[in-house]
Amino acid sequence: MSYLEYTVKHVPTGFAKILHLNWPLTILLAAVSGVGFLMLYSVAGGSFNPWAEPQMKRFALGIALMIAAGMVPIWLWRNLAGVAYFGTVILLIGVELFGAVGMGAQRWIELGSFRLQPSELMKITLVMMLAAYYDWLPPKKTSRPLWVLLPVLMILIPTALVLKQPDLGTAILLMAAGGGLMFLAGVHWGYFAVVIAGAVGLVSAVFQSRGTPWQLIKDYQFRRIDTFIDPSTDPLGAGYHITQSKIALGSGGWTGRGFMQGTQSRLNFLPEKHTDFIFTTLAEEFGFVGGFSLLGLYALIIVFCVAAALINKDRFSSLLTLGIALNFFLFFAVNMSMVMGLAPVVGVPLPLVSYGGSAMLVLLLAFGLVQSAHVHRPR
Repeated sequence: MSYLEYTVKHVPTGFAKILHLNWPLTILLAAVSGVGFLMLYSVAGGSFNPWAEPQMKRFALGIALMIAAGMVPIWLWRNLAGVAYFGTVILLIGVELFGAVGMGAQRWIELGSFRLQPSELMKITLVMMLAAYYDWLPPKKTSRPLWVLLPVLMILIPTALVLKQPDLGTAILLMAAGGGLMFLAGVHWGYFAVVIAGAVGLVSAVFQSRGTPWQLIKDYQFRRIDTFIDPSTDPLGAGYHITQSKIALGSGGWTGRGFMQGTQSRLNFLPEKHTDFIFTTLAEEFGFVGGFSLLGLYALIIVFCVAAALINKDRFSSLLTLGIALNFFLFFAVNMSMVMGLAPVVGVPLPLVSYGGSAMLVLLLAFGLVQSAHVHRPR
């Protein structure tokens, strides 16, 4: 009996699919989004506009998309993986040709009153494509050079297009998520050791080239590195964002200043307080306890995804779920590291908390794929 025949006979049908959704995961996603609504209300000075109300509407639409995606059989998503991936690559090329410009970057396509950011969609379609590829590829070929080169190209093509926008943060996430999924699929660790060794060698060469005739990067790029290492060297310029972020984080203490009592956000010292740096607002108002509680919710989402992947006997479903969980982890890990000064500021939003339409809708659609894998798993 084929897998398709098996699932047709053994998975829920009709309304029963709703009952078989991963409801604990859905509740956790709603809880994290609720934290986001609360913080957007706070940074707007106690108003649902201009950020909290639109975000609530997007969440309602996103949950509907998630449930609808969960009702679609997982084998159909597998069959659509190639179309979704190459379609998103075409959208990225379209961004390069006629995309909308905002804040010095060309990352969006105008669709009436809605702006679509194809790079957000690529985070999901890349995972779909790689999961479908390794589901098709016999395990004994996973680590052979030719079959390793193909997924590497699948990762590098969209990464190069995203870097041209420019969007370093998303490019890093694509590389990390793609490489992580290759490792989870069983690619030999030796390939990753070579890549890591090469990266370390390149970074070492960059630093050693400073002030020499063969300097590898520009002086202003070295100054950015200096600012990351010690923001106090330029506290009113390149180091302003991270300096103010650290002040907000430190002033929150253990329990915070109180809801809507954060001085850094209320007095507009904190930059991008409703998007990339919203975690610092949370930490200032609710302190270590609030920040750790949000981190705990994120960790539970990862745990439920990994558990769902481990009990799923379908290789595509398992890899897809793990890939989306890895993407989600990278989202909040990079953002939190960035606002705490542990990583350079690269413009990565906090998932389901930061204000933003494309990011929230795409992320909830991705969890819809996780739901589909859970509902239609072999029983």
